[in-house]
Amino acid sequence: MNTFQQFFAGLKSWSWLRIILVCSLIVGCVGTGLIIGVLWIATRDLPTFDSFQDYQPSLVSRVYADNGEIIGQFFNERRLYTPIDQIPQALTQAVIAVEDTRFLEHPGLDIVGIGRAAWTNFKKGGRFQGASTITQQLARALFLSPERTYTRKIKELILAIKMEWVLTKDQILEMYLNQIYFGHGAYGIAAATLTYFDKRVTELSLPEAAFLAGLPKAPNTYSPYRNPDLAKSRKELVLHRMIQSGFISDEEAQIAAGETLNYRRQSIERIGSYFIEEVRQHLVERYGESLVYKGGLQIYTTLNIPMQKLAEESLQQGLRQVDKRQGWRGPLGHVKFEKDFVPPEEYPELHSPRSAFIHRLYRALVTKVTKKSAHILVGNTYKGSISLEDMKWAQRRLKDIKDLGSTITQKDATPRQILKVGDIVEVLPKKDNLESGIFVLEQTPLVEGSLLALDPRTGAVQAMAGGYDFNRSQFNRAVAARRQPGSAFKPLIYATALQQGLTPATLILDAPVVYQDEELDRVWKPENYEKRFFGTISLREALRHSRNAATVRLLEQIGVPEVVTVASALGIQSPLSQDLSLALGSSSVTLQEITSSYGVFSNQGMWLRPYQITLVQDVKGEILEQHLFEPRQAMTQENAYLTTNMLMDVIQSGTGRRAKKIGRPLAGKTGTTNGYNDAWFVGYAPNLATGVWVGFDSVRTLGRLESGAHAALPIWTQFMGKALRDLPVMTFRIPEGIQFAQVDTITGDLPTKTSRKISTEVFRKGTEPKKAAAQKANPMDFFEFDRMNSGSSTQLSSF
Repeated sequence: MNTFQQFFAGLKSWSWLRIILVCSLIVGCVGTGLIIGVLWIATRDLPTFDSFQDYQPSLVSRVYADNGEIIGQFFNERRLYTPIDQIPQALTQAVIAVEDTRFLEHPGLDIVGIGRAAWTNFKKGGRFQGASTITQQLARALFLSPERTYTRKIKELILAIKMEWVLTKDQILEMYLNQIYFGHGAYGIAAATLTYFDKRVTELSLPEAAFLAGLPKAPNTYSPYRNPDLAKSRKELVLHRMIQSGFISDEEAQIAAGETLNYRRQSIERIGSYFIEEVRQHLVERYGESLVYKGGLQIYTTLNIPMQKLAEESLQQGLRQVDKRQGWRGPLGHVKFEKDFVPPEEYPELHSPRSAFIHRLYRALVTKVTKKSAHILVGNTYKGSISLEDMKWAQRRLKDIKDLGSTITQKDATPRQILKVGDIVEVLPKKDNLESGIFVLEQTPLVEGSLLALDPRTGAVQAMAGGYDFNRSQFNRAVAARRQPGSAFKPLIYATALQQGLTPATLILDAPVVYQDEELDRVWKPENYEKRFFGTISLREALRHSRNAATVRLLEQIGVPEVVTVASALGIQSPLSQDLSLALGSSSVTLQEITSSYGVFSNQGMWLRPYQITLVQDVKGEILEQHLFEPRQAMTQENAYLTTNMLMDVIQSGTGRRAKKIGRPLAGKTGTTNGYNDAWFVGYAPNLATGVWVGFDSVRTLGRLESGAHAALPIWTQFMGKALRDLPVMTFRIPEGIQFAQVDTITGDLPTKTSRKISTEVFRKGTEPKKAAAQKANPMDFFEFDRMNSGSSTQLSSF
């Protein structure tokens, strides 16, 4: 008899009861083992109890302007944390009613609900889903993936029970309402309230609370912006569930259901993009991306919103004007326009006004051209016209017209010589609204520029425009671009001369001078903008009219190292050349550096580091960073005032006289590099210093005569003229050590009876002239520079 026969023979002696018991024991052991195995696999990577207590949601870091308004946000998930005691009861009740009616009673999972859902899914043949409690949803949102599997569901149940062991119901509900997604990029109830109603959580009404409570189930489906009818139905369902749960009465629900909700997204105006990006880079470098994008930092800055708007507007308008003088580049494209015109897909800008707004201009389609105007269509919606007057700048050049075999001159050109039906062009509404129907022909400028304004008394950067359009180029030309400042650097040289004992009345020779560069085997002959020289002139006259030859001689006299030392004290950190070309601004600097250095002249010789961030706090209110003022006396008050007084003359009667119309005490200096590659104007009032740079990123000429006075000064004047309206009128303080005295401007000494030119000059006490001198001849008066003698020499001019 074999083994199997013996086994079955033995079973014959057993009762059926004994057999059933043994089988049950075997099945039970196997089943228990399987359950234990499944639980072990499902729970081996679950978070610990401490993870619940140390919960830190990903929060939005907010950036504030100097008046406390929000100007920017940094986030991975747009979430603002709100404690449970600041959340209206109507909202918590609405959430419980629609998501988990037994939330306050169950231990993390609802057995009755699970059984009901399991039976429903079994009948439908689907996967295990539904009946998730608020605690389970929170566990899933915090620690699990959204996949629908039995393993994930087991993990979810276990986590929910563990969370109920260590957290109170209020804690769970608070975490849930701050963690869950409400659609349209809003995470948490605070962000959702701003997204849909542009208000704070504490201001929510019952119907608004009911609407928000219904969103987490399917935020996209119930979005009022996408499916308003479904959103309304979902709100009514939530109200009905609140009645069933005993939270509100039938009458309250009817009133709430009948109320029409006013949906409006939070409007954070996009402003100061270059400024905000500079702040972001600083924060990321100092604290890391995780804290900046998830830490809920509160970042308070120096940006002044009205000034920033003015800065962007002034720079954009100014650059467009400069670009127009470069010449019109023609239409952006051309399509066939007929009566039943449908915008082609390859030109999305023709489909709607919103998509038509690109790089600060609207793109439009020319639909008709007459002798006096062109008719256009903006974004397939707004109709308008461009008059000949508003497109004159784009008239064909005489050469272009001749090439076409026409005898029409530029003066006689009409819109038909400029535009054709079907042309795609760039325009702006003349009255700042599309409905006006009156437009101006424009073109996106290729030329770039930057503007930076700061308070010289504190160093606070109040406006920063680092380029024409941040969307086109994120490179910040206000702080990162190093360009040659031309004559805008000259005030630092004259300030050094004053520091060495010279005065505004000191005479310097403006005459031809030749320097031999042995290393480069070339000859350098500095020349003036006017191509002539003016003989013996005062330092004031030399700076007022930006005389190059005189400035080179002055630098040679006072010494290059001394100027470099003074420039460093004034905040210039960029490397400076150690040769006489420094007199003409050959060493590249940033706009922020040069503007800050001018602020020293305004601030009685005191230099303060430019800064953008006032205060940074973490989510608990702890201070991470706070700006500390560390003023440094960079030069004496007297020398700072003397420099300012000379620079005031630049605006009153020199190269910056176009700014005189502002009607305030102002000082400043133009700057233009050789070849018209860079145009500058840097100037200041006692309470605001501003610098403007204009040029191409690729370092090429702006065109003949595009000087600092022509390209940069109009931008500066437009900005300062409006920015100063909101600031008190201030005069430059005169230090006690300043003395005024009359001088003979030809000799630099006290005037005599025979003096031909007498003026009141300003001196540091002890340096004013003590005696009168005989009238001196000026052999260099009206000396004309002979261009023919330039030979193979190199000329470098700046003004």
